[in-house]
Amino acid sequence: MPRLELEITEALDGRTVRSLLRGELGLSAGCVGRLKRAEGGITVGGVRVFTNAVLQTGDTLTVDLDAAERPTAVEPVPMELDIAFEDEHLLILNKAAPLAVIPSSFSPGEPTLAGGLAHYLGPGFSFHPVNRLDRGTTGLMAVAKTGCVHEWLQRQLHSGDFFRQYLAVCTGTPVPWEGTIELPIGRAPGSVIARQVDSGGQSALTEYRVLEAGGGFSLVELTPHTGRTHQLRVHMAALGCPLAGDWLYGTEEADLIPRPALHAARLELRHPVTGERLSLEASLPQDMKKILERFICPS
Repeated sequence: MPRLELEITEALDGRTVRSLLRGELGLSAGCVGRLKRAEGGITVGGVRVFTNAVLQTGDTLTVDLDAAERPTAVEPVPMELDIAFEDEHLLILNKAAPLAVIPSSFSPGEPTLAGGLAHYLGPGFSFHPVNRLDRGTTGLMAVAKTGCVHEWLQRQLHSGDFFRQYLAVCTGTPVPWEGTIELPIGRAPGSVIARQVDSGGQSALTEYRVLEAGGGFSLVELTPHTGRTHQLRVHMAALGCPLAGDWLYGTEEADLIPRPALHAARLELRHPVTGERLSLEASLPQDMKKILERFICPS
């Protein structure tokens, strides 16, 4: 059960529960609001307290993060999950493709990662994805087990505390071999899915570096500094080097790879509860390895 505990020292004597939750524990106003309405959400010595209670030296303030949760309404689906890290607060997995993260009206009844995690975590499951990946993107993805932990991790996104790096196979070779792409991205007219470089769109920044090139393809390392929809795919297409298999921004090549060749290879974050620095890597999936072996680095 995900809990937080705070021992009240002399330095904290006389503080209200609200000030301790917002200050020392760093909970958002929304999270505090949900917890104070939940039976057993905030207790001192096993007794429920409200946020205006004044605490004294020797008290122990306990927060039950689960108490504020509402189960996610999704059908549990048995599936194999590649779990890279898990504790009571956080789960990081290596997502397969093609697998949508959440249910979509475009594909009703399709198995999703949300359904797989509902089966894995059991009754009361509440789904809080931190860095969503497209259905065709493989690799590391963080999922918070409570809304409060999710809020903490969302604050880390696109900062030094939450670092993501991708590997991609693109057609051609970018020139120069490394650089920065800073092009705004907006919705493409007439499409609910596609995006495009748009001077009136949201700012978007990507660093790229070619690792290997040959046979008309390149293995590229991509580091996003913003999180726009389809950012890496749109930015690589803007360089004239769309991702292999990208049917939306490049050329559909189902015989080569049935999805955009994009993989979330590295994830670093600061655990929002323990403060531990987590650093994980996920090796290239087989479909991208085959392109490397066939074209870029043939034996």
